[in-house]
Amino acid sequence: MSIKSIFLKKIEKYLTENDVKECLSFENIVKLFPDFADFLASEKERISNMIEFDLSFGVEKGLISGADEAGRGPLAGPVCGACVRFFEYPFIPFLNDSKKMTERERKVAEKFILSSNASTAVSFVSNVEIDEINILNASLKAMKTSFESLSPIPQLLLIDGNRAIKDFEKRQICVVKGDSKSFSIASASVLAKNSRDRIMIEYSKEYPEYGFDVNKGYPVKKHIEAIEKFGRSKIHRITFMK
Repeated sequence: MSIKSIFLKKIEKYLTENDVKECLSFENIVKLFPDFADFLASEKERISNMIEFDLSFGVEKGLISGADEAGRGPLAGPVCGACVRFFEYPFIPFLNDSKKMTERERKVAEKFILSSNASTAVSFVSNVEIDEINILNASLKAMKTSFESLSPIPQLLLIDGNRAIKDFEKRQICVVKGDSKSFSIASASVLAKNSRDRIMIEYSKEYPEYGFDVNKGYPVKKHIEAIEKFGRSKIHRITFMK
C-alpha cells in the first residue's frame, strides 16, 4: 500500500472523530500526522503552485472564484455547476482535477473545502433543459448561476475550459485544463462531481434498473443495455439518444 493510500485511510478515520478545522493548515496537519511529513510536503508544493496560479491574475485573494461543471457526458441526469471563492486558502491534501481523484479522495477534499473560510455554491440544470438549450449552454448556465449565488459576488471568475459565459458582467478568464492548474477551479470541480454523484445515487432508488448509483448516467455497457431493455427514463437526455 502506498504512502498516499495509508494517509488517506488515516485522515478518513480522523475526520470521522474530529473537527476538520483542526487540520486546515499545513503546519497543523503535519503536527497531527508527523509520519507523513514528506508526503504532505510534496502535496504542499503542488497545492501552493495551484494557489499561486489563482493569484497570478493580479486580483487579491477573497476576490477570486473558480467554476467547473460535472455531467456533460452522461446520457441521463442533470449537469452540475459549482463555484468556490476562498477568503483564505486552506491546505487541502489530494486536491486536483476531480477526474484524477478517487471517490474517497474527493470526499475528504470536500470536507476541507466546506469547512474552510470560503463561499461555495452548486447549481443544477435538468435533463429537460439540457435538451432545450444543449449541453454546452446548460453547463455554462449552471456555472453562472453558482457564481451569481456567491455573496458578495467576486471580481474575477476563473472558468474551466475554453468557452466563456455569455452576458457576464464580471471579469472572467477561461483556463484550459483549469481543474488541474487552479486551486479554486479544482475545488469547484470536486464539489460539482460529488454533488452530481449524490443526486444520481438518489435517482437510482427511483430507477434501479439503470444502475445510476454505479454509472452515474454515463454510457457504460450495462447502462446502454438497460436502455435497450427498458427504454429511457424521465431523466434521460433525449438529444443524447442514438
